[in-house]
Amino acid sequence: MPAEYTYRVSAWWTSGRTGLAKCESSPNTIHFSDAAELGGLQGRWTPEQLLLCALAGCFTTTFNDLAHAAKFEYVDLEVEIEGSVHRTRAAGCNFTEILIRPRLTVPSDGLRETGLSLLRRTKSVCMISRAITVPQTLEAAVETVRVPVEGWANDDAVVKLGV
Repeated sequence: MPAEYTYRVSAWWTSGRTGLAKCESSPNTIHFSDAAELGGLQGRWTPEQLLLCALAGCFTTTFNDLAHAAKFEYVDLEVEIEGSVHRTRAAGCNFTEILIRPRLTVPSDGLRETGLSLLRRTKSVCMISRAITVPQTLEAAVETVRVPVEGWANDDAVVKLGV
C-alpha cells in the first residue's frame, strides 16, 4: 500500500454564478453556485457547503475506521456540521467557527463512554478536521437504543444521553 496519495478535482464556471465540479473516481458531476447570500442560485451546492460536507464525510469515515479497529459496535452515526461565516469589507468572507455535532447511537448504556471517547479521538485524527485552521467545537451526543423484549410494547425505546 503506498504511503502517499494524490486526489484531483476539477471545477469550472458554466454560466452566470454557477459551475460544475468533477473528479476521476465518480461519474457524477456536482452543480455548484455562489451562496444565495452572495448572489448565487438557490438549490445548488455552494463551496462553503462542499467544505463542510468534506468534513462531515471525513469525520464519518474516520469514526467508522476507529470503531472497526477497536471492535466497537454501534447502531448509527449522524454528523451535522455547522459553519459560521463572517463578511467584512477588508477581508471578504471567512469562516469564524465550525461546530461538529456527531450523534452516535449505541446498543447499550455500557458503550456510551467508549463511544464518546472514540468521537473525541475522531476529531483529533480526521484528516479534513486537521487541515482546517478555523476553530472547531465538538458537540457530541450518544443515544442508547434499547431493543424491546419481543412481545412487549416499549414507548421509551431510545434514551438520549448528551455531553
